[in-house]
Amino acid sequence: MADDRNPLKKLLNEKDVLLADGATGSNLFDVGLQTGDSPEIWNDIHPDRIADQYQSFIDAGSDIILTNSFGGTRYRLKLHDADDRVEELNIKAAQIARQQVDNANRTILIGGSIGPTGEILEPLGALTQEQAAAAFEEQAMALAAGGVDICWIETMSSKEEVAAAVTGATRVGLPIAATFSVDTNGRTMMGLAPADIVKLTHELEPIPYAIGANCGVGASESIAAVVNMRRACVQQGVDPVIIVKANCGVPEYIDGKIVYSGTEEIMAEYVKLAVDAGASIVGGCCGTTSRHVAAMRKSLDEHRRGNEPDLERIVSKLGEVSTGSRAQLRGEMSIAAGALSDRGERPRRRRRA
Repeated sequence: MADDRNPLKKLLNEKDVLLADGATGSNLFDVGLQTGDSPEIWNDIHPDRIADQYQSFIDAGSDIILTNSFGGTRYRLKLHDADDRVEELNIKAAQIARQQVDNANRTILIGGSIGPTGEILEPLGALTQEQAAAAFEEQAMALAAGGVDICWIETMSSKEEVAAAVTGATRVGLPIAATFSVDTNGRTMMGLAPADIVKLTHELEPIPYAIGANCGVGASESIAAVVNMRRACVQQGVDPVIIVKANCGVPEYIDGKIVYSGTEEIMAEYVKLAVDAGASIVGGCCGTTSRHVAAMRKSLDEHRRGNEPDLERIVSKLGEVSTGSRAQLRGEMSIAAGALSDRGERPRRRRRA
C-alpha cells in the first residue's frame, strides 16, 4: 500500500506511539448488555450507547478506536439469527464511530474490528479457507463502506484463520493490523508462540502493516509477549509496527458479575513497559474502561521510551507471568521461528482453560 493511502503510518510518523481504546464487551455489560446478547445488534437497537462508548475513549485520549463489530462475520451472527445482517450491522458500527470521530478536534483513526469466526478451519475443522476468506471479505467490505480507516483483525489463535482473514481483508484496500491472543503459557490456544506469529505474519500476502498481541490473561503476560515478539523480529530481520492491547488484570466473579482486577495505576505502569518493550500502539482489552485509558494517556505523555523490560521488572510492576513466557524471556526456549525448545521438542498444543 502506498504511504499516502496509509493513515496509520502517517499518524505514527507524527506521534511515534499511539494510544488505542479499551474494551468493548465488558463495558457494554455495564450499560445493559446481557450474557448471550449480540453486541453487534446494539449498533441497530442502541446506537446511542455505542456512540457514548466510542466518545468515552475519544474523551480519554485514544488515537485509535475500534468498532463494535468483533463478532460481525456471518458465522458469529448466525448464533443470533442475524447472519443475513452482516452488511447492515457492520456499516452501522462504522458509521456511528465515524460520526463521533469527525466531531473530534484531532486526528483519530477507526479500526474495523474483525474477530474470529468461532469455527475451526481445515484441516482440523470443517470450514474451508475459501469460505472463511469470503466471510471476512464480506465483513471488511461493510466496515470500509461505513468509513473505517484500518482493517483490525484481532484475538486470533490459528495460522489458518489469520491467513483467511488477511486474504479477505486485503481485497478492501485498507491497511491491515493483526493481533493474536497469547493466553496459554506463552502461546495462543492453537500453539503459536510470539516468534511463530512474527514468522507467520511475514509469510502472508500482503504482510500486515502492524502485528501484535491482545486480550490474553493480563498485562504482564502481554508485555512478555511483546518482548519476545520484538526479539523474534530482530532475529528474523523484520521491523513491523507492534501492537499490544492487554486485558485489565484478571477477571473475578464478584457479587454476580465479572470484575477485572487491573487498576488505573497498574495500567499506567503497563503502558510504559509496553513502549519500552517495543510497542508502537498500546491499548487495553477486556475490563479496560475509559478511566483506565485516561490514566494510560497521562502516563504515555509523560514517558520516553527506555530499555527493554526484563523479567524482574515485568513481575515487580505487573505481576507474575507463565512458565512458558518466562522460558522465552530467559532464552531457555528458542525464540527462532517455530519456537522449538533447545532439546528439539515440539510444543504441545494446549487448550484454553
